[in-house]
Amino acid sequence: MNPLYRFMKFIENKFPIMMLMLSLIFVSTFTLPGREIHDDKKVQFLWRENIYNEELDDTISSIVIDTAYCRSITGPEKAALAYVATFVGNECWWDGNAARDRSNLKCKILTALDLGYQCSDTHFGYLRQWFRDDAKAMLKLEDCPTTPFTATIQETFDSINISVSGDVIIVEFSVTGFNLREDLDWHRKEEITFRSYADKLIIEKEFSDN
Repeated sequence: MNPLYRFMKFIENKFPIMMLMLSLIFVSTFTLPGREIHDDKKVQFLWRENIYNEELDDTISSIVIDTAYCRSITGPEKAALAYVATFVGNECWWDGNAARDRSNLKCKILTALDLGYQCSDTHFGYLRQWFRDDAKAMLKLEDCPTTPFTATIQETFDSINISVSGDVIIVEFSVTGFNLREDLDWHRKEEITFRSYADKLIIEKEFSDN
């Protein structure tokens, strides 16, 4: 038997309070300061299903989101998903009549994440807080699209998966694009790797097969 293991079991049996103190010392010693600790996980956040639409009286391919996961999501995971969702359509439509400044575009992912309208102060404020030290991400966020799902040229998600390992968050997603005027379509897969610190995110790596 490993001598360290034998020692720890002896302490645990004879001196449980001392064992608790040793455990606390171990955690505080080997936890990196300034980084948020996450439980490792892998979640299928978004997928598509053929769902009957009463208004259209037809079955259409619709986005489905894991709303149970949204209720327990961490701040960094929420920011990573909101960042990805900013640049690709996800069943976005006007909440009422379209405002002149296009400020009332309601998108499925931001609604599930409780982040208000597309490009709103709620949406942008949250992302600016998390990506404040990532100059490239902040620059990209300045070009926020407000594209409803009826647009002639648009892109939409087919799937989004998020995985967490320590302070690394990876979002993998697939996208389909359309140009209805020219009867064109395209597909691509992307992967973005984020690193999470206590109260901020940095994009470390981006990959696209297109």
